[in-house]
Amino acid sequence: MPVAPIKADEPDTLSPIKGSRVESAFQVDLRGVVDLLSRHLYSSPRVYVRELLQNAVDAITARGAGDHAVPGRIALEVGGGVVRVHDNGVGLTEEEVHTLLATIGRSSKRDELGFARHEFLGQFGIGLLSGFLVADEIEVETRSVRGGPTVLWTGMADGRYRVAPAGRDRAEPGTTVTLRPRADAAEWVAGRTVAELAALYGSLLPVEVTVDGTPVSGEGPPWLAAHPTPDARRAALTEYGRRLFGFTPFDVVDLSVPEAGLTGVAFILPSPANPTLRAAHRVYLKSMLLADGTEGLLPEWAFFARCVVDAAELRPTASRESLYDDDLLEHTRDALGRRLREWLVTLAETDPARLRGFLRLHHLGVKALALHDDDMLRLVDQWLEFETSDGPMTLAQFRRRHPAGRYTSGVDEFHQLSAVAGAQGVGLVNAGYVYDGDIMERLPRIDPEIRLHPLDPAELATHLGPVDPEAELAARAFLAAAARALDALGCEVVLRDFDPASLPALYLTSRAAQHQAELREARESSDELWAGVLGAIEGAIAGGGAAARPRLVLNHRNPLVRRVCALPDTSLSATAVEALYGMALLHGRHPLRPADTAALNRSFLGLLDWAVLGKE
Repeated sequence: MPVAPIKADEPDTLSPIKGSRVESAFQVDLRGVVDLLSRHLYSSPRVYVRELLQNAVDAITARGAGDHAVPGRIALEVGGGVVRVHDNGVGLTEEEVHTLLATIGRSSKRDELGFARHEFLGQFGIGLLSGFLVADEIEVETRSVRGGPTVLWTGMADGRYRVAPAGRDRAEPGTTVTLRPRADAAEWVAGRTVAELAALYGSLLPVEVTVDGTPVSGEGPPWLAAHPTPDARRAALTEYGRRLFGFTPFDVVDLSVPEAGLTGVAFILPSPANPTLRAAHRVYLKSMLLADGTEGLLPEWAFFARCVVDAAELRPTASRESLYDDDLLEHTRDALGRRLREWLVTLAETDPARLRGFLRLHHLGVKALALHDDDMLRLVDQWLEFETSDGPMTLAQFRRRHPAGRYTSGVDEFHQLSAVAGAQGVGLVNAGYVYDGDIMERLPRIDPEIRLHPLDPAELATHLGPVDPEAELAARAFLAAAARALDALGCEVVLRDFDPASLPALYLTSRAAQHQAELREARESSDELWAGVLGAIEGAIAGGGAAARPRLVLNHRNPLVRRVCALPDTSLSATAVEALYGMALLHGRHPLRPADTAALNRSFLGLLDWAVLGKE
């Protein structure tokens, strides 16, 4: 395709032929450009319908800005082996045809002619190239409102074009684009496909769009439509969301960002969403669909909403299939996040029952927001239920019941200790799920008096009741044998009296002991140099004493433990203690070291052997 000559800013270079100066223009390989568009810019050939609609809308907009305004009409016709797009827009003169249709990337002349104004969807005429994604020949028949004959421009995919007077004058100003599709593009130019694509891209356009006489454009954005009552509007938008996304929304939230010229609605999902999947939204730019899978419109924490918006100021990427991530989009994202946050706060004030229903579905998103928003943190504190040793309740309720409550940072640890802690009157919150621990640490931001500390399991031993002195004296020999059996495993044995009586043994380890065990494992698997370094750190943490060692707490209230304590055979007592030790590790879902596994196997075989010998 010929291009306008490019004037060089540098002095002309000398030609090797007789010293003459030659000025040349870059040659454009149109087939290469089309290949670039189809393989690397656009995701699918289907965008040709959008680009042709866009050019037609821009032509109608240009005509409406002058003295020749008429109701805009765009008609698509499919048949006879061709696709035609008619519009009653401003049309082009023969000079404008050469300027706008025969050059690639030359914007200055478009600006002079008024075809790059703000209200246009794109650069007038440039989208015509997308027609070559499905056709080898494009015809443009056009007549300008400024007068002149009807002009016929014919472009070929190999870069040639011709301009000639049309065989007949159009009855009215406007343009007809005719595509003669290639055989391999039949699926994209079938009547049903063209109708579906025209409805997809142009359903919100403010002009009448028809395909073979059937209207496909609507009455503009449904969230701007007038309704007799708020309930009627809500019902209409709920049905719109159901048709669009395939679910009946939990709620509908109006959206508005004036700086981006954005209006729209957010549909709240009625079921839990996967927070690791980025939400995809339907975005229109100036009423033309940009994409129905746009990401990054909402903050990451708002994965519970799907949006439909129309924006006038957001910038599309070159392919016009996603949004350009600039400062305005970032501002828009923040503003939409604030709007959803306001909706949640209002819901807490006006409909607490509905808020609780929402939190049951989408607590992860609210927790994520609470990590950096104090109002959301208050909402989580007052309304979101956590798992506690007293059953499900909010943090505010838990603190009223347990002013000195504790929380665990692991789910397994909570399940191991909650019954014991509850029986001793120690309130425990399960903060082992995502975001929970961070929320516990942030609570003093909304009230300095709030104090929920993490539970050190070793601390729980101080709440367990002592054994009767006579019973402890009678079990002295057993405790000595048990201590010898578990000393090699780095564990102490203590005897306590606590509820629930059904629990025979409890394995408790302090944070320092856990850290020390991790250092020990790392030291044993390291080379000599790092083993020395880690050994020094381990010794500093241990402080030379055994206070940091984990404890196996035997429950004297349990009948089995009382019988084990009364065994006369100390070797059998040691085997039984090893079995209780292994059971406590498994019950608490603690990791088993090789030595722990060996002790568990040894105790099982020992008890089995004892049982068999007893039968004999």
